[in-house]
Amino acid sequence: MFHTLIDVILPVFIVIGAGYSAVWARYFSGDLTDGLMRFTQNFAIPCLLFRAIATIDLSVGFDPRLLASFYLGATLCFVAGLFGARVIFSRPWQDSVVIGFCCLFSNGVLLGLPITERAYGADNLVGNFAIIAFHSPFCYALGITVMEYFRNRGATGRVLARAVFNAIFRNPLIIAILMGFIVNVSRLPIPTVVDDALVMIARAAIPCALFALGGVLVQYRTEGDARVIAYICTLSLLIHPALVWSFGTTLDVPTDLFRSGVLMASMAPGVNGYVFANMYGHAKRVAAASLLIATAFSVLTVWFWLGVLG
Repeated sequence: MFHTLIDVILPVFIVIGAGYSAVWARYFSGDLTDGLMRFTQNFAIPCLLFRAIATIDLSVGFDPRLLASFYLGATLCFVAGLFGARVIFSRPWQDSVVIGFCCLFSNGVLLGLPITERAYGADNLVGNFAIIAFHSPFCYALGITVMEYFRNRGATGRVLARAVFNAIFRNPLIIAILMGFIVNVSRLPIPTVVDDALVMIARAAIPCALFALGGVLVQYRTEGDARVIAYICTLSLLIHPALVWSFGTTLDVPTDLFRSGVLMASMAPGVNGYVFANMYGHAKRVAAASLLIATAFSVLTVWFWLGVLG
C-alpha cells in the first residue's frame, strides 16, 4: 500500500503544494493564481470535458447503477450536512444549506481525475467522466433550489425556477458538457485540426488546475467552527465513499466503474463549495476552512480507499 501513496497520491499533492508554496513565498502572485484558475475553470477544463463527453461510449460509461449509487450517496450527505448543521450546530438555514453543499460537491475534476488516472490508467476514466457530466448540473440544481427556497419563501415557482436556471446555465463547465452531449448523440465529427487544438489545451487543464488550487488555498484560513468543519470532513471523506461502496455493491456496479465511483466520492469538497458560499454570502469562513483542511486530510483518506479498493 505504501507505493500507492508514493506513486499515485503524492505527485498530485506535490503539484498542489508547489502552487501553495509559490504563492505563500510570493514567487507567484495571487492575481496570477486567480488568472490561472479562471483559465482552467473557464477554458482548459471545459475543453477537456467537452472532448471527453463528445467521444465517450455512452452505452458503457453512463451506467445507471453507477450514477444512482454516487448521487444517492451525495444527496444523503447533503441532507445530513443540511440538517446536521441546523439541528446539531444550530446554524441558520442559509448557513446550513452551504454546509450541506460542501458535503455534496466533491472535487472530482481537480483531484478525482488525476488520482484515478494514476491509480488505474487513462483508459479507466469512463466512470469519472460519466459522474462529472452530471456533477455540476446536479449539485448546483439541488443546492440552488434549496437555498432559493429558504431565501424566497412565499415567492412564485416561476421566480424560483428562473433563479435556478440562470445560476446553472451560466457555468462554462455545464455548457461544455451539454455541447459534448450534443456532438456525441448527433455523431457530428470533430475536425482533426479542432480536435488537435482541444487536446493541446486539455493537456494543460489538470496540472494547471492543481497548481492553481494550491495557490488559491493560501488565501483560506483554518478559522471557524472546528466541530462543523470536522463534520463536513467526515461526511465528505468517509461517509460519502462508504455509501457509494454500499450502494455500488448492492447494485453490482462493474469493477472499473465501481472504483471510479468510490474514488470520486472520497475526494475533498471542491472549490465550488466556497464559490457557492460566496455566491450567497453565508458560511464563507466554514466553507473555506473545510476546503483547506479536507484537502490536507484527503492525502490519508484517499490512500485508505485505494487500499480498500485494491
